[in-house]
Amino acid sequence: MKYSSILAACMCLVGIATACAADPPIPPPVNGLGETAAAAPSATPSPTASATPTLPSATPSATPTVTNTNIPSQTPTLAPDAWQSMPVVPAVGDRARRIYGNGLAQKNDPHAFSILGDCLSLPYNLFGEMGKGPNHYQLGEYAYLQPAIEWFTDSFKRRSVTLVNGFNTAAVLSPLRADPIQCEKSESPMACEFRIHRPSYALISLGTDDNTIAPETYEARMREILEYAISKGIVPILATKADNREGNHAFNRIVANLAYEYGLPMWNFWAAVQPLPLHGLIDNRGHLSWADPDDFSSPKSLKRAVPVRSLTGLQTLDAVWRGVTVP
Repeated sequence: MKYSSILAACMCLVGIATACAADPPIPPPVNGLGETAAAAPSATPSPTASATPTLPSATPSATPTVTNTNIPSQTPTLAPDAWQSMPVVPAVGDRARRIYGNGLAQKNDPHAFSILGDCLSLPYNLFGEMGKGPNHYQLGEYAYLQPAIEWFTDSFKRRSVTLVNGFNTAAVLSPLRADPIQCEKSESPMACEFRIHRPSYALISLGTDDNTIAPETYEARMREILEYAISKGIVPILATKADNREGNHAFNRIVANLAYEYGLPMWNFWAAVQPLPLHGLIDNRGHLSWADPDDFSSPKSLKRAVPVRSLTGLQTLDAVWRGVTVP
């Protein structure tokens, strides 16, 4: 499968240096890193990838509350670096199940998911050819993921309105960035996507192209996105990112705290790429090391960030789907 031509298409707006420009050549592995990659057990599905660290108490089954009545009520948060040890593939709690049930009552499509992201999440970068049938991808030992691919086939085939080169938190909320053909007047890309696709799940991978804003602004926008999705009965699946363009991993910390506070599943992609050469990055703009995103059967492939992202993203989607539908 050749991706040289489609990879070059992943370019951000002319004159704007973002993580969605064309990737430079991939450097070779260094110091023997990347011998193992995040993976789920080969026999039966599991909510946690086998090669990733876990912190059982980090993902509560519902939104936690402060029980000490001697102090004012406050928003619960994680320890500053707890997010780094959270599992790559999340467990699913009661809050997500309730949101999913509310969505079914609103006639959301249980077979549908949407993606809110930039070019790193475009179909050929994230889930490649999975919507085109089993002849187009290699699952290898991860064959247990085939039912999820079949369940979400139509969503794998489409490109979300909220999935555009250079998109960030401001873009998905701004009517100025909405598709003029598919979206109504004064409708944001997010509102448009949820209206036309009616997903039950929303994979939210935003932050690489938010690197110039304050963490407080990023958090406020993410809260707005989460609140809107939840109001529509759509289960948000939050994702950490591999890069640290904003400094101090502020955005990943915010994502983890929001997942903890709201009781939502979080795909810890950052943790998945830590064993890889150069932690899966090839520059300081968030570009990921490339290999065929559809081949999980090759150990060499799984030493590159793009297929690891595809695999762990699919594992996460599978775990959340099973978690909200299986009692």
